[in-house]
Amino acid sequence: MAKHLLLKHYRGAPAGVNDVPMDRWTPDEVTAHLRYMDEFADRLRQTGEYVDGQALSPGGAWVRYDGEGRPPVTDGPFAETKDLVAGWMVIDVDSWDRAVELAGELSAAPGAGGKPIHEWLEVRPFLTAPPTVTE
Repeated sequence: MAKHLLLKHYRGAPAGVNDVPMDRWTPDEVTAHLRYMDEFADRLRQTGEYVDGQALSPGGAWVRYDGEGRPPVTDGPFAETKDLVAGWMVIDVDSWDRAVELAGELSAAPGAGGKPIHEWLEVRPFLTAPPTVTE
């Protein structure tokens, strides 16, 4: 089994087919979308492929170390940034192909008008071993 991260971008990814921003959906459309996501996660829990997932708020900040005895440096929030991750899901699957298959299913979550979004999801495998550096 290999863990993969599925990233849902609200902004920054290529446009989906049904590209109406979520803040313009009706309450029923939002409910249907969230229900699809919950049912998808429940199905993966039953197969043992679900690890975790969360929606993210749009606010946040960049933080970095600034030296011994100094407080961390923050910069942000960046709600206006071109890239905004809306949420993520971690899956534990047998292969890359299975991760891509599940991302495709998740991309079919309904959006405006109850039609599938066909959104692009970023699929990233977890690093299982440090990279080898050769010269």
